[in-house]
This record gives sequence, structure tokens and C-alpha cells, in this order.
Amino acid sequence: MFLKDKHDIILSVVIDSSDASEEFKEGSFIMLENNTMALEISKFVVEAKSALAKELNKSITYVYWNIGKIIVKHENEDNNRLEYGKEVLKGLSNELTKLLGKGYSYTNLTYMRWFYNIYPDYNMINENLSWSHYIELIIIKDKNKRNFYEKECINSNWSVRELQRQLDTSLYERLLLSDGNANKEKVLELSKKGQILNRPSDIIKQPYVFEFLGIKEPKPLLEKDLEYKLIRHIEDFLLELGKGFMFVGSQQRITLNNIDYYVDMVFYNKFLKSYVLIDLKMNKLKAENLGQMNMYLNYYEKVINSEDDGKPIGIILCAEKDQVALEFALGGLSNNIFASTYTYYIPDKEQLINEVEKVLENNQ
Repeated sequence: MFLKDKHDIILSVVIDSSDASEEFKEGSFIMLENNTMALEISKFVVEAKSALAKELNKSITYVYWNIGKIIVKHENEDNNRLEYGKEVLKGLSNELTKLLGKGYSYTNLTYMRWFYNIYPDYNMINENLSWSHYIELIIIKDKNKRNFYEKECINSNWSVRELQRQLDTSLYERLLLSDGNANKEKVLELSKKGQILNRPSDIIKQPYVFEFLGIKEPKPLLEKDLEYKLIRHIEDFLLELGKGFMFVGSQQRITLNNIDYYVDMVFYNKFLKSYVLIDLKMNKLKAENLGQMNMYLNYYEKVINSEDDGKPIGIILCAEKDQVALEFALGGLSNNIFASTYTYYIPDKEQLINEVEKVLENNQ
């Protein structure tokens, strides 16, 4: 039936309103019930997949560890060394590929052999780390360094990609160089516990690496542009800052005597329970930069901090810094102020390793 005018439309709505209301309620209930079921099923499937992946990973590492064990056992029995041993692995690779298919190349068998040699006790294997994690770890020759990265993978729940980035950017060496006071005790502490945040200086790196921004080193950049790029890549920046960091905001205003000041970036570290204020400087660190940061920290401690918060921490990231001048400028300041440099490209690993070795030699 066709309705002639708006009066007929109103009359039709009034007449059918009770039925329509019931249908709407029933339809809404069905949609709500379906959504609830869908969420419940989705949650169950995701959890099941996660558990299955964990079991599969555990099985893979167990199989590869045992393959490594068998190789080493026969190597010791037959005294297969050097070139002769390589030929044995190549022949084994060909036979296993015929019998089992892909995954048993000479390179993979070599990794499995290393895996067993480095972790001869299977109880040393952590089920939260995948075979891909262990491939990255076993190629690290330095035991202390390898232990550090292993602990950090477990403590910080790093993905393989995150582990690869931290290896590429030499996190271990940068932490040892962060306060210019690397020593054997610090090396052992990192290797046994990973990065433990007990004091503000523990969060500092030297230098900070912003390779994820894709900026060419010679390219001039304004501070606001660098800040904008870091915010756009905030997940990568948080990974570079380290564990426990949460982003609060950028250009956080502080007003004193009707004058507005702005902190470039503010974070909160849940382990230290402290606000972390970061100022970006495109050039060499100046004494006035430290004075300004000191003012920011005093304000945050007196105005922003709650009773449970620790003293705020200030980090000035600059292109260059004079360590001697910095020590004099910071003398007498009670606040936690640190200065570090940053770079747009991955530092030379050998250079950082050499720097660590020199510092360790001087401390002997």
C-alpha cells in the first residue's frame, strides 16, 4: 500500500510502533549476543594459537638442540675437525634433505652444532625464546655480551626484530659507555641481570641511535622537525629509550611569571616512577641548556609530581657535548640531569667495542 502524505506516514508509524519496537529490541539482542559470542570465540582462538605457537617453538628448539647433540657426539667420536668436519656436515645436509626435505642446509646444521656447544645443558634453554632468537644469540662470541642480550630478550619480551635492532645498534656497548665508567663489575652485572633500573643513570645510553628516522647525516634539521619525526616513530623511539618508558606528551607547557616555557618531550618511567624530560638540541651542548633543564625539573618536582613519584629526570640530547665542561656545569646541581649525544645512523660496532676495551683497560 502507498501512503499519500505525511499524515498517513505519521499514522502508520503510530499504529506499527509497538511491533517495530519489539522487533528492534529482539534484533538488537541478537546482534549483542552475536558480538559477545564472536568476542569470546576470538579470544579463545587467539589464546589457543598462542599456546600452539609456544609448544611448536619449544618442540623446534628441542629437535634442533638434539640434532646438534648428535653431530657433536659423532664429531668427538670420529675426531672430525676443521675441513674434514665441514665435509661431513655437507654430506649430512645432502642426506637429510633427501630424507626430510628443506631446513637441513649446511648453514642450519652448523647453527644447530653451535647451539648445542653453547647450551650443552637443555635446561639452559628458555622456552619463551624462539629458534630465530637463538640464531641471533649463538653468533655472539663474547659470553658476557651474549648473556646480556639473552636476559634482555626474556626480561623485555623482545621480538626477533627488536633483538636484531639492539644488536645492530650495539646496545651492550652503549650502556657500558653511558657514564664513562665501564668496569668489570658493570660487565658482569649486565651479563647476569640484563639492564636493571635502580637509579636514574641506568636509563642513559651513549649515544642514542635514531636510524629508524631515515635521516641522512649531513642533512640540516630544526629541533621541531626532529621532535615531529620522533613522535611519528614513537614506538621505535620508546624501544630506543629502553624498558618502562611511557609517552606523556610533547611541548609540555610550563608557565612562570607569565612566561611560557615548553619541554620538548615528556615521558614517565614506571620502574623508576619518575617523569623523564627530554630536550633536543641540534648543536653542541651549552651551559644555559643545563640551567633551563634544572628549572624544568624543579617545577615538575614541586608542581607536577605526586607523593609516590621519584625525583624527575632530565636528558638533554645534543649533537655534541664537552665532557669536561659538562662536569663543571653540573657540579652542585642536586637534580638528575644527564647529557648524551644522538646519531642518525648505526654506529661503527668495532669502534664502540674498542672504546669499551680501552675504558676497561684503564680501570684495571
